[in-house]
Amino acid sequence: MLHVLDRLGSPNRAVDIKREKPKSYRRYWLGGAAVLAIAAVTMALGRLEPAAPSVERGTLWIDTVRHGEMVRQVRGPGSLVPEQIRWISAITAGRVEQLPLRAGVPVTKEQLLLTLSNPDVQLQALEAHRQLTAAQAQLVSLRTSLETQRLNQQAVVATTRSDYQDALRVDTVAESLDKRGLLSTNEVGKARDKAAELSERMRIEHDRLNVISSSIKQQIDLQQAQVERLQAIAAFHDEQVRSLQVRAGSDGVLQELPLELGQWVTPGYILAKVAQPGRLKAVLRIPETQAKDVQIGQPSSIDTRNGLVAGHVMRLEPAAQNGTVTVEVALDGALPKGARPDLSVDGTVEIERLTGVNYVGRPAYGQPESTVGMFRLSPNGQEATRVNVKLGRASVNTIEIQQGLSPGDRVIISDMSNWDSHPRIRLR
Repeated sequence: MLHVLDRLGSPNRAVDIKREKPKSYRRYWLGGAAVLAIAAVTMALGRLEPAAPSVERGTLWIDTVRHGEMVRQVRGPGSLVPEQIRWISAITAGRVEQLPLRAGVPVTKEQLLLTLSNPDVQLQALEAHRQLTAAQAQLVSLRTSLETQRLNQQAVVATTRSDYQDALRVDTVAESLDKRGLLSTNEVGKARDKAAELSERMRIEHDRLNVISSSIKQQIDLQQAQVERLQAIAAFHDEQVRSLQVRAGSDGVLQELPLELGQWVTPGYILAKVAQPGRLKAVLRIPETQAKDVQIGQPSSIDTRNGLVAGHVMRLEPAAQNGTVTVEVALDGALPKGARPDLSVDGTVEIERLTGVNYVGRPAYGQPESTVGMFRLSPNGQEATRVNVKLGRASVNTIEIQQGLSPGDRVIISDMSNWDSHPRIRLR
């Protein structure tokens, strides 16, 4: 009962006062710690480098920096060419009538290659011979006429001399009779004048004979010169007629004969090419940017794809064509089997030898005397880091390293342009 009353409350029981629980700050501390943790993680992540891209090792060219002697070379394609080539061109126009041979066969000096026809050339030759014959006949006639004039003048001189001798004798007799008083003074004077007249006439006729004799040689020489000129013209036309029969002109191999029956050719047209037997030479086309250091006498190597042949530079073209410079190489060694004119070859010319330099395989990017970024492999070979490398003089397959790398460093020399924005890469 008391318990019940106590639960129901008694009028004398004191009233219970509800107490508030103390405030808890735990959740605020937890929230602040979480915020600080997130900020710390964010800062840490911001300081982390981006993940390096992964590159397949098998797709890369890797080379090691070496120290020692580096051979500078330049390379270019070319072909084998005979040292002596005879180009046969048309002397006169004509139509192709016969083609007994085709390219690729050996020929002799007098062997007929083709036959041309041109009636105008033959008519001109006939006209030249007609004029020559007429000039020769005129020479004979002139010589006869002049010789006749000379003989006639000699006869006149002889007659005049005889008359003069008679006049002298008459004058002598007249002088003798005049001394005896047997002849008149008039008769004596006539005899004296007659002798003087004939003396003068004889002198004049002698001078005329000398003039005729000297002019004979001059006139005959002039006509003889005309005959010789016509002979030269006739010989020229004869040569044109003979040129219609085109011959090889030298022993060798007929390399080209680009003609067909009935084709009309003009003077100067290339009819055939005959390669004279003997040594071949290599004609290389070196890029003009590399040919600046090529000099006559430098050693060379010619790859015929069936062997290597040693040689040396014998001539350089003075001007570049289509971005290349033509370099002729004399072959010092024996040619391998199968070597023939127009065979495609690759040639390498040795420029110089650099001793005591660092060098590496020539990368797919970067020019000589420039600075480029190259990926250097880590010691374990798992990563590669970009480093700035100063390049020097270059060769066909190698390039000088001036700064940035040391002997023994392994670098990637293949094209790495796809990873230019990354300072390092991973190799897998």
